[in-house]
Amino acid sequence: MGARRRWFGAAVAVGLFFTSTGAFGAETAGLYQAYWAGLPAGDIRLVLRDDPTGYRDEIAIRSEGLAWLFTKFRGTATAEGRLAADRPPSPNHYEARYDLRKARDKRLSMQFTARASALFAERGPTDTGKKPQLADDFRKNVLDPLSALTAIRHELRRGNRGSFTVPVYDGARRFDVIARVLPSKNNSEHVLHLRLTLSPVAGFKGETSDDGDPENAPRPVDVAISDDARLLPLSMRVSIAYMPLVVELTRPCDSGAMCRW
Repeated sequence: MGARRRWFGAAVAVGLFFTSTGAFGAETAGLYQAYWAGLPAGDIRLVLRDDPTGYRDEIAIRSEGLAWLFTKFRGTATAEGRLAADRPPSPNHYEARYDLRKARDKRLSMQFTARASALFAERGPTDTGKKPQLADDFRKNVLDPLSALTAIRHELRRGNRGSFTVPVYDGARRFDVIARVLPSKNNSEHVLHLRLTLSPVAGFKGETSDDGDPENAPRPVDVAISDDARLLPLSMRVSIAYMPLVVELTRPCDSGAMCRW
């Protein structure tokens, strides 16, 4: 169970930090390779669409090598929502479907409902989760994992090169993504380097203890994004189970139809 939980956590991290949108009114896609402890661990496929008023992000992940032998993990997820130049993305719904060795055809479904002048994440009709939802305050004005990077890139597109915070709810856990754009070390590199910190808020194992449980400890993530109009994610590095998980872009594509495994 521990290995499966850690690999699913890695998949959530990948889904969060490698789903993004391309230039307005465009579709772009990419294939990525994941390595865990230096060994091939999985393949990732992205199809990303947006326009001035809305976005749709898709991701597919499949494990390989030892990660496949231990977890049999594979999954897909989609997110859709509205965009406006002067405010964060407003998600409509988020759907994820995944398999693990002993957990087949699991589904995570969230609908975002407006009430009391706020937007709340609610469990959708196809969700297979059995854990109780967090209290309303933890599901208020939050983003799903895929919409979170849309929000990060939205800030970058608006010219924010400082720091900002994105509130995220993944259907079971509430955390903040604290983003900080690092100073450039090479002006000719044309790459933005970000340090992202996942800061737990609620729903994490051991959150009331002082034992330093890695599941409820702040988790740093290093991300590189192209410093151009596309703001295309190039690489990510995060520690999972005390071992480095590295994801690298292997092939960018102009559309999903041109990006096939």
